Amino acid sequence: MLHHKLLLCLKLLIAYSVAPSSGAIVSVSFDGVQYRHHVGTVGNWVARGNFSDNTFVDGWGYLELETNPEFPDTVQAYAAGFAEGASTKDMIYKAYRNTLEGFCQWKSQELCDNIRKFLAENMRWMKSMIALKGDECPVWHNVGLILAQLSGVADGYNKTGGQPMEEDAILWLNLMGDIEDLETALDPKLHNMSVEDWVNSGRTVKDGHCSALIKLLPGNIDLYVSHVTWNTYQSMLRIQKKYKFPFRRTGSSDASDINPGHTVSFSSYPAMLVSGDDFHVLSSGLVSLETTIGNSNPALWKNVTSTGEIMEWIRTIVANRLATDGKSWSDFFSMHNSGTYNNQWMVLDYKLFKPGKRLQPNTLWVLEQIPGFIATGDQSQLLHSQKYWPSYNVPFYESVFNKSGIPALVAKYGDWFTYDKTPRALIFKRDQASVKNIVTMIRLMRYNDFKNDPLSRCNCTPPYSAENAISARCDLNPKNGTYPFGALGHRSHGATDVKMTTSKMASKLQFLAANGPTFDQQPVFRWSEQDFANDTPHYGHPDEWKFPVVGHRWLW
Repeated sequence: MLHHKLLLCLKLLIAYSVAPSSGAIVSVSFDGVQYRHHVGTVGNWVARGNFSDNTFVDGWGYLELETNPEFPDTVQAYAAGFAEGASTKDMIYKAYRNTLEGFCQWKSQELCDNIRKFLAENMRWMKSMIALKGDECPVWHNVGLILAQLSGVADGYNKTGGQPMEEDAILWLNLMGDIEDLETALDPKLHNMSVEDWVNSGRTVKDGHCSALIKLLPGNIDLYVSHVTWNTYQSMLRIQKKYKFPFRRTGSSDASDINPGHTVSFSSYPAMLVSGDDFHVLSSGLVSLETTIGNSNPALWKNVTSTGEIMEWIRTIVANRLATDGKSWSDFFSMHNSGTYNNQWMVLDYKLFKPGKRLQPNTLWVLEQIPGFIATGDQSQLLHSQKYWPSYNVPFYESVFNKSGIPALVAKYGDWFTYDKTPRALIFKRDQASVKNIVTMIRLMRYNDFKNDPLSRCNCTPPYSAENAISARCDLNPKNGTYPFGALGHRSHGATDVKMTTSKMASKLQFLAANGPTFDQQPVFRWSEQDFANDTPHYGHPDEWKFPVVGHRWLW
């Protein structure tokens, strides 16, 4: 009977996942002098887009962009950005108000001035490298295309009636992950602190930033990849995107020179050109995803400089476009390490996966970045032997674990900061064998039974935390509770989605997703019931976040 119910649930899930796309189609043309924005598709289109905002229907916006290879790459890139900025301007403005507006008032004007100076210097250096090497180097050619697309988003937003925002708002929205680290890296007073002083000062508190699982099914019949974003709840204005950009590796006119990762589907946010979560399904056969590991060693922040480095979000796009396998992805991403938005990256190569067969070498590559240092390697054998690869914001590589200052956190706070005994490590180890199909995979990734699960317990009052789960729900922690560090307490923070793909779905650049905090074992999240709602902007959000798992069918 249970088997029958699971099959029925699975059929309903898949049936819902093929809902057809419906939205507003726009296109951008270029006559050699001026870009023009059109409703519908015109005959001489450079870029065309299809956008629908279904936030109040299923929790997501959907944006599909395609460019025309008959035009130069830079023209395509700018036009694609213009189409996105024009199509999604309303969501961009709401996301800006929710996550970025007033940033310099929350923090300090001095900090913002320092960040702007750093970014201006970094932009000048990147443009000088593009001028020097962009015609022959695939990395710098694609960096130039990313900046052209970014400029297009800003112009598309501003020239089609977008509400006024700060001048560099579009750039900052793409930099949100990097800015978290720039805040610290640009404070020279911290560079001379010891790791122990840093930990004892309370400046560093491990803040959960995503859960991920790569699961090899029994008999090796399939290989699932899933990711759960952890973020502030005000960030839940989301867009699933598909970009089809037939850019050349070096800007040549040779059709065979098109980037391997020319098409990508990914979970994202308004105005962002990359996932940001991160979760990308690529035409190269790769899936790239990450969870944040951070840095707790203040001495490493001196490695963050404005010249010689490319911000993490740009390096991610470059690696996604140019790589053909996990090793080349790692090589491209490692170039000009910015030391900001420090993550554990997993790159799965579905081209090498054969159902029912032993995993081949290079199926899974894992990379970890901290300022001034990157460790990377093939972890396919470990995935094969233990049947799963979990990720939960703790470095796997011992060198990264030690260099990033985590041993001092373990000494002060205990097992919560270890790789093998932190709650999510133990939950994944205990429950990963329950994954038999899509339904049970999503069930595990949405799991949070913090009041009853002994692995969710902590030295807290009450003696558990909704942070200690695969999908966190920190809004459910009592506000008057006591916790050894802030990450375990009450706040506007938790798991805000789930995404997953399979070998068959990935071959079609498809994935399943649900937006909003988990409600499998917990109450549905409602803004009207939150004590922080008045202080947490959430423009454009529904009150109740009770949305199903969906899989979008793209138009093109």
